[in-house]
Amino acid sequence: MKQRISLLLALLLCLSLALTGCEGQAADTDSDAVTDSDAVSGSADAEAVALLDTDEMFTDRDYEVGYDESECVVITLNGDSASCDSDSVTVSGSTVTITDEGTYLLTGSLTDGMVIVDADDSDKLQLVLDGVDICSGTSAALYIRQADKVFLTLASGSENTLSNGGSFVDIDENSIDAVIFSKDDLTLNGSGTLTVQSPAGHGIVSKDDLVITSGTYDITADSHGLSGKDSVRISEGAFTIVSGKDGVHAENADDSSLGYLYIAGGTFDITAEGDGLSAESILQIDGGTFTVTTGGGSANGESDRNDSWARFGGMQYSADSSDEDTASVKGVKSSGDLVLNGGTFTVDAADDALHSNADLTVTGGTYTLSSGDDGMHADGTLTITGGTLNIVTSYEGIEGQSIDLSGGVISVTASDDGLNASGGNDESGYAGFGGGMDAFSADTDCTLTISGGTLTVTAGGDGIDSNGSLTVTGGTVWVDGPTDSGNGALDYGTEATITSGTFVALGTSAMAVNFGSSSTQGCMLVTVNTQQAGTEISLADSNGTVLVSGTAGKSYNSVLISCPGLAQGETYTLTTGSDSTEITLSSLVYSSTGGGMSGTMGDNRGGRGEMR
Repeated sequence: MKQRISLLLALLLCLSLALTGCEGQAADTDSDAVTDSDAVSGSADAEAVALLDTDEMFTDRDYEVGYDESECVVITLNGDSASCDSDSVTVSGSTVTITDEGTYLLTGSLTDGMVIVDADDSDKLQLVLDGVDICSGTSAALYIRQADKVFLTLASGSENTLSNGGSFVDIDENSIDAVIFSKDDLTLNGSGTLTVQSPAGHGIVSKDDLVITSGTYDITADSHGLSGKDSVRISEGAFTIVSGKDGVHAENADDSSLGYLYIAGGTFDITAEGDGLSAESILQIDGGTFTVTTGGGSANGESDRNDSWARFGGMQYSADSSDEDTASVKGVKSSGDLVLNGGTFTVDAADDALHSNADLTVTGGTYTLSSGDDGMHADGTLTITGGTLNIVTSYEGIEGQSIDLSGGVISVTASDDGLNASGGNDESGYAGFGGGMDAFSADTDCTLTISGGTLTVTAGGDGIDSNGSLTVTGGTVWVDGPTDSGNGALDYGTEATITSGTFVALGTSAMAVNFGSSSTQGCMLVTVNTQQAGTEISLADSNGTVLVSGTAGKSYNSVLISCPGLAQGETYTLTTGSDSTEITLSSLVYSSTGGGMSGTMGDNRGGRGEMR
C-alpha cells in the first residue's frame, strides 16, 4: 500500500503484466494446490530453534508417578472433617494441614474445607489424590503455603475434583485466588483425572514454577486456567480449559528473564475470553495438539475492515489497545520471542492467531488459523522455515517488520494484505493505508524475503506488500490479488528484486507493479483482457514447453510471472482463458500494457517491451 502518492500516475501506467522465465521446465504452479514434490519438500520441518534450555525443563522426579502405598501417610477426608494418625498432619474442623516432607495419600471428600501444605522451605512432598473431592467455599481447595516443591500425583484411574464456592477471602498475608494455589514449585502428574472448578478466580496457580508432565485435566475458571509466575512447563497431559481470561498464562513482572511458557507435548482444548496461550517472556512450543478459541473466535473480531478507501480518513483501530479494560484475545501470544518448532494447531481467535511483540519463528508443525485480525504477527522479524500453515481467514495474513520465508507450505487468505512487511506494532486496522498518511513513506527497516517454500495468497488488499524492500531468491509463489483499483497483487516501498524462484501474481492493472531493474531473473508484467475466476493461465516457450501454469482463484486483468530461465530476446506465449498472446522479452524486466502504454514509477516498472 505504498507509493499511493503517485496514485494518478499509477492508474495510467500500471496496466501491465510481468512474467519471469524458467530454466529447463519449471514446476507447474496452481492457485489451489501445489505439486506433490513441492508439498513434500515445503512441509518438511526445518531445524528446531531453541530459546530455552529444554534439557533443564523437567527433572526425573517430575515424571515419577509411583509410590508405595504401605509407606504413605493416609489422610481420609470425611465430609466436614478428616482423619490421619501422623504427627505431620493436623486437622482443625475441615482444614487439613501438612507440615513435613513425605508422601501423603488422600481419599474421600470435604464439603467445605481445604488442604494446606506448610512445611519447611527445604521439604519436598508428594500428595497423591485417589478419588478426592474438595470444595472450599471461600478459599483454595489446596493451598501450598510453604515447601521446596510439591508433587501432586493423580492416582491411576482416579477421578478427582477440586473447587471453590464462588469467593476468595484472605486467610493470611497471601492473596489466594485459585483453587490450587502454591507459593512454591508445583508439579502435577499421574494417570488419573483432575477437575478444577473456579467460578471466582484462577484454576491452578504457582507463584514459582508450574510443571505438568502427565494427567488429564478439566479446568473451568473465571480467570486464568493455568498460571505460573516464573514459568509454566508442560511435557504431556490432556487439558480441557474454559477460562474467563487466558487459558495458560506465564508472567513475572519482577524479572523479565522469567515468566516463560514451554510446551513439549500434550493435547489442549482451550476456550478463553482472553488469550489462549500467553507468556510475558519467551513462549516455545516443540509439540502437542492445540484447539484454541479466543474471544468467541474470528467472527467476533473487528469486522468489515476491507474497504481501503474508507480507511483513508485515519480512524485508528489497534488490536493492542492500551485500555486496561480491553482484553487481549489472541490465540498464541508472547510479549517476547515466540518459537513454534512443531505441533498441530487449530486456532480461531478474535484477534491475532499467532502473535509476538518481538520475533516469531515457525520451523515446523501444522497450522489452521482463523483470525479477526492478523493470522500471524510479529513486531520484529517473522520467520518461517518449515511447517504447513493455512491461514483460513484474516484481516492481514502475515505481518511483521521483517518477514523471512525460506520453507514450508503456506496458504494465506486475507481481506486486506496477504503479506505485509511494515514497521511498528500491529499496523493493521483503521489507520488509512496501513498507518495513515505515513503509509506513503517507504521504511528501509522493513524487508520481505522469500528464499524457499511454497506460498499461495488470496488477498482483498495488496497480495504481497513491503513498506521497504522485497527480495525473492527461491520458492514458489502464487498470488490471487485484489479486484479493486486501489491495491496491487505486488507492492513495495523501495525496491523489489528477483533472482530465482517461481512467482505468479494476478490482480488489477491499475496498481500493478513489476520487479525492479536489479533483478537477474526474467520477469513479465502484462495487462490482459479481464478474465474470471477459474480460468486457466499458462506460459509456454517457443518450443511449446509449458513453463508455468495454474488456475485463477479470482478475476484479474494483470499478470506478473517470473521463473528461472526466461531469456531476453526469446518469444513466449501467454494464455489467459481463451486468449493467447505472443510476447518477445525485449528486456529482462519486461512490462507491457497491450495498449502501447508503459513507463516507470520509481523502480517499479521495467522497460518497454514488444508484443507480437
